[in-house]
Amino acid sequence: MPFALVSNGSLLTPEQPDVTVPWWSFTKTVLAAAALSLVRDGLIGLDEGVPEGPFTLRQLLRHEAGLADYSELADYHTAVARNETSWSAAEMLQRLDATRLRYAPGDGWRYSNVGYLFIARLIARVTGLRLEEALTQRVFTPLGLSRIRLATTRADLAYVNMGAASTYDPGWVYHGLLVGPLVEAALCLDRLLDGHLLPQSLLREMQTVRTLGGPIAGRPWVAPGYGLGLMQGMVESGLTLSGHTGVGPGSIIAVYRCIDGNSTASCAVFDESGNEGAVEAEVVRHLICAALE
Repeated sequence: MPFALVSNGSLLTPEQPDVTVPWWSFTKTVLAAAALSLVRDGLIGLDEGVPEGPFTLRQLLRHEAGLADYSELADYHTAVARNETSWSAAEMLQRLDATRLRYAPGDGWRYSNVGYLFIARLIARVTGLRLEEALTQRVFTPLGLSRIRLATTRADLAYVNMGAASTYDPGWVYHGLLVGPLVEAALCLDRLLDGHLLPQSLLREMQTVRTLGGPIAGRPWVAPGYGLGLMQGMVESGLTLSGHTGVGPGSIIAVYRCIDGNSTASCAVFDESGNEGAVEAEVVRHLICAALE
């Protein structure tokens, strides 16, 4: 199982750190960082409304906007399993009836990839750039990362470890699918949460979570929560982790930083499996080892 472990900016015990993998929903953390950089620069407000609906950027980032998710559509899963070409975003939104909110914004919580599609559109609209250009300018270059790209066609995945999904169409990830070396995923999170991009006030906002209940069966979370583009909470070992797990056809990535005490470490794990809990547990194992060094 390849992984890259980072502690205080130094690479520790790397194993295949340069393998290029799909970042799946860790892309959400990058989108959140880019959106918060716009807030930092006074270009948008966290609690301002957005054109896509009666909700704010904060509510989109924390999955509190009331939106549904296309993963609820049986036809979506069937089409992906058959390696079909992705629907257009307009068709997906129509099939989902995305204009019908499932609850009043701010009154509930529902994981929604559609919300992050709207965030991606907001970033492109405000910057006047293509999404990949905006993410490079706003996140990757400031964090000293240069080997990450946005996959939009099957050809873009030719040299990416896609596990069992070698013919996958990245268009199915409507908010965008970042791909890059595993080590850069770990460094991205480590430098982001270490304050290399956002002021402490916005990092606190990013890590202010909505608690999502108690333990999750088969996974290490004891007190899971969701912040602004971050999954965050206590795990069985007693550590508090902040980052994101990403799941797609054929593989899983988990990228987390231990945020307890003075000793910080970040770890990225990628596995060609469908077991989120096992991959997250591998992250926890490495972070415990880093904490004991």
